[in-house]
Amino acid sequence: MSDKRNQKNEIQPVGQAIRQLLNSYQLTSKYDETNLLNSWEKIVGKPIAKRTKKIFIKNKVLFVEFDSSSMKHDFALHKTHIIDMLKKEFGDQIVTEIIVM
Repeated sequence: MSDKRNQKNEIQPVGQAIRQLLNSYQLTSKYDETNLLNSWEKIVGKPIAKRTKKIFIKNKVLFVEFDSSSMKHDFALHKTHIIDMLKKEFGDQIVTEIIVM
């Protein structure tokens, strides 16, 4: 009977269990990066997402390539705002800088 009580104490939410698993295999940062890339349209909106040719993260730097120079310029003007949005949504450690290509 005491075994059942110990099992109840070890029950945890699924999200927490997944986070612990990712941490134990040192995959948390990769998971968060992938989540950010998959959420790109939600973060920046459809018009910007449609004009995004390429997007990837390397060493906490988000590289973004657009299909028009005017979009590059406009996006570059709002880089700090985008970084703040990303930090709010995904934490401080995923992206520290954005490079517009």
